[in-house]
Amino acid sequence: MDISIVIPAMNEEGNVGPLYKKIVSALRPVTKRFEIIYVDDGSTDSTPEKVIALRRKDSRVHLIQFSRNFGKASALSVGLEASNGKFIVTMDADLQDDPEEIPRMLEKLKHGYDLVVGWKYKRQDPFLTKILPSKIFNFLIRVLHGVKIHDSDCNFRMMRKEVAKDLLFYGGLFRYIPSLAYWNGYKVTEIPVIHHKRFSGKSKWGAGRLLKGSLDMLTVTFLIKYKSSPLYFFGASGLVLFFLGFLGGLNLLYSKYIKGQLIAGRPLLLLTILLIILGAQFIFFGLLGEMLVNVSQHQNKTYRIKRRA
Repeated sequence: MDISIVIPAMNEEGNVGPLYKKIVSALRPVTKRFEIIYVDDGSTDSTPEKVIALRRKDSRVHLIQFSRNFGKASALSVGLEASNGKFIVTMDADLQDDPEEIPRMLEKLKHGYDLVVGWKYKRQDPFLTKILPSKIFNFLIRVLHGVKIHDSDCNFRMMRKEVAKDLLFYGGLFRYIPSLAYWNGYKVTEIPVIHHKRFSGKSKWGAGRLLKGSLDMLTVTFLIKYKSSPLYFFGASGLVLFFLGFLGGLNLLYSKYIKGQLIAGRPLLLLTILLIILGAQFIFFGLLGEMLVNVSQHQNKTYRIKRRA
């Protein structure tokens, strides 16, 4: 198998057939050895039946149907695991991603890259609800994670099989696949792609995704920078809190023994005790995290060998 295409879908009955035709047309000059994996994420319309109808005509079409809605991360994870191609494409089912871009992505991978992300440089979405949050998100990704691409949260991507099999994500972390791949040592790049308006159906976007996305960004940033050394994060925070508590304690000792003032009941006394306790707890959590990492390192590799000679 040359190419696997993973398509999470939820209530996309009007898009299944047209998307299939576009994919077949785009890949016809490239290869006949490809597969299309629709992952139905708890649709309540006829999306699964539309995919089954396609499979009866073309055995390269596959369906993985969830018993209910489990989320896009689960759909992508299952689809990537089921993929057999040397190269794997992920794309949405709403026909906003253009399959005609797949050959260009494949050509980019052949130049030594491991993951190619589509850059929707002329995005056909509402500005306030989608474009503006996306611009803020991608700016933060470039600053926090060092991934120098314009559209990190674009689901239209193509990667080598080894990258897909190496990724571990859950919840909303699928938005950070370029960051996770980059910090695992893979070469990540982008190409400008055509972006269309939604062909059929309704967008699944909601305001709640902004809050979830912000929390997921904190999670990924912590995993990237402190997964193997949690003491650096918790220990540093603990030492700062402990030091502030120590300064407060010195101030109280000066007030009591040098100036002869009473310190009982002063807010600074309570704050000093709180800072010292919090500092000690943070350091303890960091040491506990180091113990867990030490155990996991004996079970899982924390490095990846690119080549042996």
